[in-house]
Amino acid sequence: MPEPVLHVTGLCRTFGSVKAVDDVSFTLPAGGSLGIVGESGSGKTTTARIVVGLERADGGEVLVNGRARTGRVRGRAERLARAREVQMVFQDPYLSLDPRTSVEAVLRETLRLHFPGTDHAARIRVLLDQVGLGTRAADALPRQLSGGQRQRVAIARALAVEPAVMVLDEAVAALDVSVQAQVLNLLADIRERTGIGYLFITHDLGVVRCVTDDVVVMRHGRIVEAGRTTEVLDGPRHPYTRLLLESVPRPGWDPDGIAAARRAL
Repeated sequence: MPEPVLHVTGLCRTFGSVKAVDDVSFTLPAGGSLGIVGESGSGKTTTARIVVGLERADGGEVLVNGRARTGRVRGRAERLARAREVQMVFQDPYLSLDPRTSVEAVLRETLRLHFPGTDHAARIRVLLDQVGLGTRAADALPRQLSGGQRQRVAIARALAVEPAVMVLDEAVAALDVSVQAQVLNLLADIRERTGIGYLFITHDLGVVRCVTDDVVVMRHGRIVEAGRTTEVLDGPRHPYTRLLLESVPRPGWDPDGIAAARRAL
């Protein structure tokens, strides 16, 4: 097995009396893809935000390539170095992009901040090609792009700093099904070419089956099941995992029965 690029141990985060993340541990191999699934309130997004550095953990440790991320950052250089390790792509690309800033300017600002003195024009061309946009999109504003194109820009911005891990928080949930497939195929191609590790945060089990090697199932801040994606989804052991699978609409679907089972669990 490859060495883990991301190692999370005993992660905890409490908001008032609510344990949003409760003793969460997992590893992501270099070049691997791990899904974290669960309903709203399960703690999956809080876990992701701690990994990225947008939330402080009350306890536990996050290591990227063996370096701790849960301590205090001292100085601008260390803050930028930590930001380069892990990048996040959000659900709504329109909200995560400045509506007044062109695609080229978004990428140029990121490169200027992290890699001053390099050939930004050449790197921007490479990034746009990498996400399937090409230089024709360089002058466009976000409002002139489709949802799928905006998400490709967000992915290009994340790739610009050459991260070890990319966290994708419901990154295709706002897209049409056909566009979802295009973006997921793009992400698979990027992972194959670059060896980047993916941490997918999603409630969509179809996405998990399509793009992850391993999966973690969270409920009420805790991990209730974990393992290889195909094994967990094809033979779930925990009642909550089975309930998530049964909640996917299909012929014979019984939403009232599922709701009753959820209340009883």
